[in-house]
Amino acid sequence: MNSGTSKQKPKFRLQPVALLNSDRLKRSMTDVYDQKIFLKYMIGVILVLLSIGSLFYTNNLVDKLEEREEREVTLYAELLRTLTTTDNNENVNVIFTVIQEAVDFYQIPTIYVDENNTNRANQTIEREYPPNITPQQREKIIDEQLAIMKQEHTPIPVELAPGKTGYIYYSNSFLLTQLRYYPAIQLSVMLLIGYLAYLAFSSARKAEQNRVWVGLAKETAHQLGTPLSSLMAWVEYFRSDPNIEPYIAEEIEKDVIRLEMITTRFSNIGSVPTMKEEPVAEIVIDFITYLQKRVSSKVNFTVDNQLAPEQTTSLNKNLFEWVVENICKNAVDAMGGIGDINVTLQSPPNTNQILIDISDTGKGMTKVNMSKIFNPGFSTKKRGWGLGLTLAKRIIENYHSGKLFVKSSELGKGTTFRIILPAQVIED
Repeated sequence: MNSGTSKQKPKFRLQPVALLNSDRLKRSMTDVYDQKIFLKYMIGVILVLLSIGSLFYTNNLVDKLEEREEREVTLYAELLRTLTTTDNNENVNVIFTVIQEAVDFYQIPTIYVDENNTNRANQTIEREYPPNITPQQREKIIDEQLAIMKQEHTPIPVELAPGKTGYIYYSNSFLLTQLRYYPAIQLSVMLLIGYLAYLAFSSARKAEQNRVWVGLAKETAHQLGTPLSSLMAWVEYFRSDPNIEPYIAEEIEKDVIRLEMITTRFSNIGSVPTMKEEPVAEIVIDFITYLQKRVSSKVNFTVDNQLAPEQTTSLNKNLFEWVVENICKNAVDAMGGIGDINVTLQSPPNTNQILIDISDTGKGMTKVNMSKIFNPGFSTKKRGWGLGLTLAKRIIENYHSGKLFVKSSELGKGTTFRIILPAQVIED
């Protein structure tokens, strides 16, 4: 065996360690995100259970109070019958007075109607008559109240004499009416409180995430700055050394420029980015041309530009190109390095919006994955941090006042991402 031609195995294998740490971070971020979603669902379930319990308890009270009012009116009718059929019974008069006071106390509207439906008397609704009312107006009010009472409760019969049976119609007291609507009001208040609590929780969570993202971005940009300066010095040293091939320095310089661009992107995320009015179509076309040379040659890019040449919008070029790059690279991975990516730019009339659709012919996504695709740490790939699309969404929505979402996706056919940007109005 010729030892001179044998290859030595590398002593260190850094890539698997990096991948392991990446997987751990992805799992950790996904677990934290799932825990927060579970916590929100638990709070929602507890709120619903409390609401149902409160509604059940209140409705039970309303039912008991309604039964009590019915008993009061029934007793009132029975005493009215007894009073009219008994002569000089002082005890009955006293009891009748007490019961009528109870009916008045609960403000139970009642109307007595005789067997001919002509003699109609009422107790509690008389207090609600306007002053100086005429007899015709009084009769009209009684008719209206009587029609309402007939729909609410079955009348209670009063047998004054053989063949003479009157009826007492009644409706719910004001207190009972209040309690009847109280559960709906209570539920609305609880839902409003729950919604406000959710907004407060969501705002606090987003503020915390923003601090983490900004801190991470600033620290990344800071950490990359020192080795980049050193690498630039090494590039100049290699160029000055005649014993080193010139192409080596050129290739290293390309990587250094690439790292500088990444550093600039992170620096822009970690601070307020500079926004400028930029020609959208020109930026997208130039960047797609640049990107096409750096991905698989089996991926075919097409750009369908329907925007006017003078159409602009407020952009940070570095960050916006990062968004397009993340979406396109995600599409290349979904297609396995073979397929078509089509970019369509358009501005529908009377919308003041620029729509950028990026479509691929990849494997597509399920509805479950579509709902999670922008979650930190979520990825359908074995490699990667699962942060590219999360960053892209934050860049578009937080810095460019736009929207980024999955417009459509079909398993086995591909996915379309849509970017919506506010368009600069073109003056005629």
